Amino acid sequence: MDDNHLINNKKSAGHKFLAGTATLAITGLVIKLLGAFFRIPLTNLIGEDGMAYYGVAYPIYSLFVVLSTTGLPVAISKMVSERVAHENYGGAHKVFRVSIMVLSLIGFLSFLICYFGAGAIAEAVGNSGAELSIKAISPALLIVPIVSSFRGYFQGRQDMRPTAASQLIEQIVRVAVGLSLSFVFIKTSLEAAAAGATFGATAGSVGGLLMIFIIYFVKRKKIHKQINTNEIEYESYKKILKQMFLIAIPITIGSTIMPIMMNIDTAIIMNRLQATGWSLGEATSLFGILSGYCNSLIQFPQVFTNAVAVSIVPAIAASYAKNDNEGLKLSTKLGLRTIMLIGFPSFVGMLVLSKPILLLLYPMQIEGATQAVPTFMILSIEIVFLSAVQTFTGILQGVSKMNIPVINLAIAAAVKLVVTYYLVGIPALNIKGAAIGTVCAFVVACVLDYYAVKKYTGVEFDLKLTVGKPFVSSIIMGLAAGGTYKILFDLLGRNSVATLAAVIVGVFAYFIMIFITNSITREELLLMPMGTKMVKLSDKLHLTKK
Repeated sequence: MDDNHLINNKKSAGHKFLAGTATLAITGLVIKLLGAFFRIPLTNLIGEDGMAYYGVAYPIYSLFVVLSTTGLPVAISKMVSERVAHENYGGAHKVFRVSIMVLSLIGFLSFLICYFGAGAIAEAVGNSGAELSIKAISPALLIVPIVSSFRGYFQGRQDMRPTAASQLIEQIVRVAVGLSLSFVFIKTSLEAAAAGATFGATAGSVGGLLMIFIIYFVKRKKIHKQINTNEIEYESYKKILKQMFLIAIPITIGSTIMPIMMNIDTAIIMNRLQATGWSLGEATSLFGILSGYCNSLIQFPQVFTNAVAVSIVPAIAASYAKNDNEGLKLSTKLGLRTIMLIGFPSFVGMLVLSKPILLLLYPMQIEGATQAVPTFMILSIEIVFLSAVQTFTGILQGVSKMNIPVINLAIAAAVKLVVTYYLVGIPALNIKGAAIGTVCAFVVACVLDYYAVKKYTGVEFDLKLTVGKPFVSSIIMGLAAGGTYKILFDLLGRNSVATLAAVIVGVFAYFIMIFITNSITREELLLMPMGTKMVKLSDKLHLTKK
C-alpha cells in the first residue's frame, strides 16, 4: 500500500486534529518566545518587587478572562462543529452571531468590576501597590470576549489559522507596547512601570481584534456561499442561548476554579509567610520568585498542550455528533499520546537543567534566580499532569460531559488549598510549599479525569505506548542534556554556551529516541502536516518501522 493510498484511507478527524494542533503549536511557540522576550527583560528591569505587582494583576485579569471568555468560546466551538458536521452552516453562523452579543455584554460588565474595584481587589490580596496594574489591564476585558467569539467560530469549523494569526498579532503588540511603557515609567515608580507592562495586554487585544476581523472579512464570501447553498435548519435565539449556557456554565465554573484558587493562593502565601516570621518585604520577594521566575517558565510547554486542548474539542464533538466511534477513539488516543510526547521531555528537561536555565534567562537577577531553583524543580513535575488534565478536559467536553472535569478540578483545588496552607507555614519550605500544593492538585485531577475518559469514551489506552516509551525516551534525553552541560561547563566555565548546547543535544537525543522506541509510528507521521516528507526523511535515516 503506497503512502497516498494510506493517507486517503485515514480518518479525516485525525488529520484535521493534528493539522490544527500543529498550526496552533507553531504559532504558540513563537508567541511564547515573544513572551519570554517580554518577561525576562521586564523581570530584570523591575525585579521581584515590581513583578509582585505584575504577578498580582495578571491572575486577577485571568480570572475575569476565564469568566468572560472560557466557557462560551468552547461552547461556540462545540456547537458550531456539531452543526458543520451535519452541513448546517446557517445554524453554525447563527450561533456565532448570538455569541458576539452575549460575550460583548459579559466583557463590559467584567471591565466595570475590574476597573472600578481595582483598589479593593488589591487590598484584599494584601498588595495595594498592584491597583494601578489592575486598572491598566482592565480595558482588555472589553475586547478579548469579542475576539474569543471569532476564534470559537473558526475553531468550530476546524480552521485554527485565524486563531493563530490573531494570537500572534496580539502578542507582538502586547510585547512592544508593554515593554516600551515599562521602560518609560520606571523613572516614575515600580508601580507605574508594572502598570505600563500590564497595559500591553490591552493594546494587544486591540491588535488581535483587528487581525481576526480582517480574516473574517476576507472569508465572508465563502462562508455566506456555504450558508446559501445548504438548507438552513431554523433554530430560535432562545434555543441557541439555552444550549450555549448549558454547555458554557459548567465549563466556566470549572475554568474559574484554578484562577480563583490562584488568587486565594496569593493571599494564603503572603499571609502565611508573614504569620510564620517573614517580613512583608521578604514575603513579597518570595512570592515574586514564584510568580516572576517560575510560573512563566513552567507555562512554556502549554504552548503545545493548549494547542492540543483547543483542537481536540471540535474534533471530538464532530465525531460524537455523527456517532463516529472510530474517529472519536482516534482523536482521543492521538490527543493523549501527543500530550505525553510533549509533557515528559518538557518535565525532564526543566528538572535536569533548572539552575542553568534560570541563570541563563535572568543574568541580572542572579540571587533571585538561584533562590528560585528548588521551587522551579518541584513545579516541573506539574507539567505532565497539567498537560493530561487539559487534554482529558477537552475530550470530556467534546462528548458533552462538561460537569465531570469541573467536579474533579474542584476536588483537586481543595487538595491544593489544604496542602499549600499547611506547607507554606513550614519555614523550611516557605514558597516551595505552594509549588508542592500545585503539583498535588494536578495529580489528583489527572487521575480522576483519566478514569472518566475511559468510562465515557470506551477508549482503552496502551499505557506502555502512551506513557512508558515517551518517559524512557525523556530519561535518555535528560542524561544526554545533563551530561553535555556538565562537560562543557567544566571545560569552558560559560553557563550560556553549556546550557544552549545541552538543550540542542537533548532535543536531538529525544528525536532519535522516540523513533528507536517506536513511540511514533509511520502512519501517524503521515497524518501530520508535511507528513509525507517527514516519512521519507525518517525512512532514509532508518528511523521508522514500515
